[in-house]
Amino acid sequence: MLSVHTSPLDPPGTGDAGGLNVYVVETARRLAARGTEVEIFTRATDGSLPETVRMGPGVLVHHVPAGPYEGLGKDDLPGQLCAFTAGVMRTAAGRPEQWYDVVHSHYWLSGQVGWLAADRWNVPLVHTMHTMARVKNAQLAEGDSAEPPGREIGETQVVEAASVLVANTPEEATQLIELYDADPQKVRVVPPGVDLEVFSPGDQRAARHAVGLAPDALVVLFVGRIQPLKAPDVTIRAVAELVRRDPTLRERLVVGVLGGPSGSGLARPESLQELTAELGLEDMVRFVPPVSRAALADWYRAADLVTVPSYNESFGLVAVESLASGTPVVAADVGGLPVAVGDGGVLVDGHDPLHWADEIGALLADGQRRAALAEAGLAHAASLGWDSTVDRLDEVYRQARAQRAPSGVNGYGPLLGQPVPSLVLP
Repeated sequence: MLSVHTSPLDPPGTGDAGGLNVYVVETARRLAARGTEVEIFTRATDGSLPETVRMGPGVLVHHVPAGPYEGLGKDDLPGQLCAFTAGVMRTAAGRPEQWYDVVHSHYWLSGQVGWLAADRWNVPLVHTMHTMARVKNAQLAEGDSAEPPGREIGETQVVEAASVLVANTPEEATQLIELYDADPQKVRVVPPGVDLEVFSPGDQRAARHAVGLAPDALVVLFVGRIQPLKAPDVTIRAVAELVRRDPTLRERLVVGVLGGPSGSGLARPESLQELTAELGLEDMVRFVPPVSRAALADWYRAADLVTVPSYNESFGLVAVESLASGTPVVAADVGGLPVAVGDGGVLVDGHDPLHWADEIGALLADGQRRAALAEAGLAHAASLGWDSTVDRLDEVYRQARAQRAPSGVNGYGPLLGQPVPSLVLP
C-alpha cells in the first residue's frame, strides 16, 4: 500500500492524518490476518524513526526519505515524488522477483508513485482517491483555498493508469466517471468500515465520568481536523444561535471539539478558539487534542449527538463511528455522508448556522427521537464493519490480478481461492 503524504502510524485528527490513515491501518491489519503480507510505504517525517517498522503481524511500514523531515506541506510533496519513488524501488530491489502482487495507492500523490511501481513490477494498480480536487473545488468553504490545476491533472493521469478504481460510495463512483472520464468497467464501490469492537454502545454516565463531563449535561460533539473543509465553525455558530434563543441552555450545554489544525487551517490555528471567544462561548466549548481510539469511543458515548458539517466527505468515518457507539448524527447532506449516516441521523441541506441550530436544537429537545435514531444507527453501523470492507477489497485484488495476466503467465499462479502473497499499499 502507498500512503505518501501521511503515515498510518500517525494518530488521526491533526496534520494530514485522518480517515485515510484509519482506512489503511484497518484494512492492512485485517488483510494480514487472512494471510496477505502487506507492506506500506510512506514518507519519512522523523529522522529518529527506523527505516522499517512492524505495525503488526504481517504488516511492515517502510519510511522512505524524500525531502526534509519537517517543513513540507502536502502542496510541496509533488516535488518529492521522484525521490519517494526511487526509495520505493530501492526497497523493492531487495525482494525476489514477482514479490508483489498488487499495488493499492491511496490519494492522488500515492497514485502517481503507484503508477510507476505497478508498471515496473507488472502488477495491477488499485487506487482509492479518498478526496478529489474537482469535487472539493466545486464545494469550497468560505475562505478555503482551491486545489491547484496540477492536482487535477495528476488525478486524471492516475484514473487513466489504474487497473481498478475503488470508490467509497456510488456517488463517488459517479464523480469518477463524470468528472474524470473514468472507464465505468474499472470502478468498484467498496464502502469503508468501522471497528465494531472499539466503537460500541456503552453507559453514557460512565463515559461522561471518563471524559470529565457532568452527568446531566447536554453534549454536542465535533470530531475532526480543524480546517475550513470540515466546517467546525458551523457547529460553534449554531450553538451560539441556540443560546441566543434560549439563554438557559448555557447552564447545561457543552460543546466538545476533538481534533487539531490541518490543511488550510494551519494558517490560523487558533481561529476556532477566537471565534468561540467572539461569540461568548468560552465557558461552553471544550477543545481537546486528538485522543486514543478508546478515549474517542468514550467521547462518542458521552455525547447526545455528533455533528459532521463538512463541505465534502468522500464517506465520513466519524459519522459511522458515532453511530456504532450509539450516538445519532447531524450531518451535512453532501458527498458520502448520506451513505455513512443512513437512518441513524439527520441530514442538513447547506451550512447556514440558523438551519443547523434548528436541527440540533430539535434533536436535543427530543430524547425519544434521539433514542430511535441511535437504535437505527446501531443497525446501520453493524453492516459496515471493516471485515465486510476487506471481503470486498480481497475480491477486487483477485479480479485485478486475474485480468492482468492469465494463470501461469509472467509468474502468476492460480489466483482465485488462494491467499494473495503480498500487497503493497502506498
